[in-house]
Amino acid sequence: MKLSILTFCALLLLCGMVKAQNRLTEHTYHLPKGAPLGIGRLSDVDWLVGSWQGKAFGSQFEEVWSPASAGSMVGMWKLYDEEKGVDFYELMLLKEEGDGLVLLVKHFSADFIAWEDKEDFVEFRLIKVEDKAVHFSGLSFYQRGDDQIDGYIVMRHKDGGKTEHLISYQRVKN
Repeated sequence: MKLSILTFCALLLLCGMVKAQNRLTEHTYHLPKGAPLGIGRLSDVDWLVGSWQGKAFGSQFEEVWSPASAGSMVGMWKLYDEEKGVDFYELMLLKEEGDGLVLLVKHFSADFIAWEDKEDFVEFRLIKVEDKAVHFSGLSFYQRGDDQIDGYIVMRHKDGGKTEHLISYQRVKN
């Protein structure tokens, strides 16, 4: 069977895309440096919009996402313990970049002192959008219903190991 050059190039591109999205843990993927972003728009993740609460890292959390405007969504996160107080805060920016999405996160201590340097942030690059799921490199969200999301984040350890952590979201109804 003869393949046209166009078909051959398309197959090579598809193989490259499959290799670019390596399984990292049971629920997450990894996007190697330099690999292209997956295709996605803010409208694909509009189910994140609203107020959420739940459990993560042995504590409680609150998270809020604004509706998309001007090519971005803004989110806020607070991890806390009722008795011990706030562990940390995050400010999050989900923005369209080309045909894909990136999630930028800036962490703050309970005293609102930034963990990252002034110009720095943690970046999660889009790998793919599926029906009721969105996968960034090291972070995945699965919509389990209108009012429930399971998030999974991978934490890397100093010894080179990694652990997947479940973040269970429940929508806050006003």
